[in-house]
Amino acid sequence: MASIEDRIPSLSGNKTATFRADDVKASQDFRTAYESKLNVVHAEDMPWENCPDGLIKHLVHHKMDTREMCVEAYMQFLKAGEKSGIHRHMWEELVFVAEGSGYDLHWDLKWDCLDAFEWEWAPEPKAYSWKRGDYIYIPPFTNHQHVASDHEECRLILMTNRMTKEMGFDWFDQVANAPGFEALKDGEK
Repeated sequence: MASIEDRIPSLSGNKTATFRADDVKASQDFRTAYESKLNVVHAEDMPWENCPDGLIKHLVHHKMDTREMCVEAYMQFLKAGEKSGIHRHMWEELVFVAEGSGYDLHWDLKWDCLDAFEWEWAPEPKAYSWKRGDYIYIPPFTNHQHVASDHEECRLILMTNRMTKEMGFDWFDQVANAPGFEALKDGEK
């Protein structure tokens, strides 16, 4: 049985905090602000972006001030024969093929953590064909790229769960830019 001396270290110190009270206040403020957030995002209000993955249109994003707090989604547009960039992230991704056909390239992650963390991606990708109406699943941290067929344009709807980011795993790497994309210079938008 523990003696009274074991308690003494737990009673030391004189610092104080208002962490819990601050959290309660922040929650109340959030709920008030939540009521003014968007419940419907009109197509004309969804921003376009020419990014390292190509041309996308954001459907819902944490910077769009919507009530949605867990999901991010965007449409990706690929011309016939066009490729997206190659990237990877710590969260799963679902892709719905709204228009067109093509294939995905996935470089699976191989990792080991017995003695130390070792990360390695497959040297050769696996190809997955898709067409209108299909869903594509992309596992966490898999390098991936979308490729449109040579005979038609594609529109993909990509969805991710932003909770992984909120938990501190906001690891996103752009491995290669989409062909033809040039990174913006400092000061350009």
